[in-house]
Amino acid sequence: MKRFFKDIGRYWNYSLYAAKSELKAEVANSYLNWLWWILDPLAFMVIYVFMVQFVFNTSEQYFPVFVFIGLTCWNYFNTSLSGSVKLVSSNKAIVTKVYVPKYILLLVKTFKYAFKMMISWALVIVLMLFFKVPFHATIGYWFLIMPVLLVVTFGISTILLHFGIFVEDLFNVTNIALKLLFYLSGIFYSIGSRLSGTFGTILLKCNPIAFIMDQSRNVLIYGKAPDFDWLLIWFVIGCVLSWIGVTIIHKYENSYAKVI
Repeated sequence: MKRFFKDIGRYWNYSLYAAKSELKAEVANSYLNWLWWILDPLAFMVIYVFMVQFVFNTSEQYFPVFVFIGLTCWNYFNTSLSGSVKLVSSNKAIVTKVYVPKYILLLVKTFKYAFKMMISWALVIVLMLFFKVPFHATIGYWFLIMPVLLVVTFGISTILLHFGIFVEDLFNVTNIALKLLFYLSGIFYSIGSRLSGTFGTILLKCNPIAFIMDQSRNVLIYGKAPDFDWLLIWFVIGCVLSWIGVTIIHKYENSYAKVI
């Protein structure tokens, strides 16, 4: 890991510049430009709120904010994991010509997706004001929850990045798994109120994205303190996954160019 942190420092400016360039390129040909980063999550929130609150008649308190928090966490997690599988092959021009530690490519994507996620979190605050959600002192715990999301997502992504080079079908398998996880993560329903017993506990605490959504809603909407024990557990798991992924990449990255 010493080499990992050394590389992070060496390529930090490059990662920021590359992420900024990708963000600009993403909206370069769009009439609404960066406004899509606001309109896109808001449009999905409106769709889910209409379908669940009005069609299925849910009684979840502050439901638009509830859904938007879930979507904000999910969009970062989903785009990071799905994008990591073919990240090396999609950057073939760089990988085959210039040496760049392959997790730096992942760091660029992390900066890009994290920036867009921060826009969504700013919108969460705006929605809380609009729907008159009470602000609690527990809102400060959000700063403990986000590092867990970042570390766990990065750890899983490093492993997917490596195996995605050698297993062509991993991209399709990952997409299927993420679609299943979408419905099991409680984006538009509360796992705690819908599912009880052992299955509900497993689904909530052993599913990192479901747990992070639930904890984010607790500190932002309901004024509850987070589950510190499980936050620590998932942070440690994320660090272990990151160490495993970075170690594997260090060992095999010289063979990536030959495979792709």
